[in-house]
Amino acid sequence: MSLNNLDLKKVINASGRMSILGVSTLSDAVVDQLAYGAKNYFEMEELVKKSGEVIAYYLNAEAAIITNSASAAIALAVAGLITKKDKMLVDKLHDKNYKTNGEIIVMKGHNINYGAPVEVMIRLGGAEVKEVGYSNMCSADQVQAAITNETVGFLYVKSHHCVQKNMPSIDQVQEVCHRNGIPLLIDAAAEEDIHSYASLGDLVIFSGSKAIEGPTSGILAGKKQYIDYSFPHLKGIGRAMKVGKESIFGLLTALENYESTKQSVDFQTEKLKPLYKLSEIKGISVTCINDEAGRDICRGRIMVNEKEANRHAVEVVNELKNGEVAIYTRDYHATEGHFDIDPRSVTKDDILLITRRIEEIVGEAHEVKS
Repeated sequence: MSLNNLDLKKVINASGRMSILGVSTLSDAVVDQLAYGAKNYFEMEELVKKSGEVIAYYLNAEAAIITNSASAAIALAVAGLITKKDKMLVDKLHDKNYKTNGEIIVMKGHNINYGAPVEVMIRLGGAEVKEVGYSNMCSADQVQAAITNETVGFLYVKSHHCVQKNMPSIDQVQEVCHRNGIPLLIDAAAEEDIHSYASLGDLVIFSGSKAIEGPTSGILAGKKQYIDYSFPHLKGIGRAMKVGKESIFGLLTALENYESTKQSVDFQTEKLKPLYKLSEIKGISVTCINDEAGRDICRGRIMVNEKEANRHAVEVVNELKNGEVAIYTRDYHATEGHFDIDPRSVTKDDILLITRRIEEIVGEAHEVKS
């Protein structure tokens, strides 16, 4: 069967770097290096080690490992903290006949589902999950009180999916962890600032395919001691998480070009300007809002007044998805009457098409009402 016969619908990704849409598109330079890696042989153990050294350099970390996803990096980080230097336990990680006990503390407001539950990756790494705080608040004192002799680490999830209010900062959690000799893991999968987190956490996790815009991959970086704990698991649970040689070369190239390909907030704001035409439609208003997790991202927020527009925001986003060209918006708050347009993965022509489709959808609703 020809790939051209898959009959796949064209998609415009105005939702951000989302796994359900394939995360990112790749630059020509990254694609060229994917081809180079794919067409040649290498001693894989040497490639994994040397690529880790390069990644560590770019992230200002002591050491690093490339994995096949950020989820895999979480599991490998936890597995290393469970087994430490005991290499026999690598093979016995989930064997109940061997003592591999340990708990990872995570704030309740951070125990999210990002496409899979965070707690599943922690358990895959062999640890128990201990939640601390409540879904709407946590304090550094509660973190301190949760630490026991079974605690092998604390996972801080830096994500827009997490509860943002009434949560201790990374600095506050870092102070508690270091005071108690507990490693701090930071899941920074989609963060734009890739250079600072290694100075805040003992282990840090990134997606290679989100902000970095590389191929499907993940990064585990941090203190050499803890990376050394995780490394043997590449021949344990990590065997199911191995990254291909082509992806390694593609990711290294994406990192090399990272700073030159980042879009400034001003550039994003300029790209969103055609959306403001929608404010001329009865029941629709458009504003520019900053990323809720503090990243350098500006999005266009489309507010839909159901009574005036004769359409609910949920109906609008569903019709956008179900059109001849599937348009995916950032619709986490559609039930509240608004959705966002993320400009990073769209072209100027895409913005014009999105604007025209919303005009059509709401225009048809006005016609029905009249």
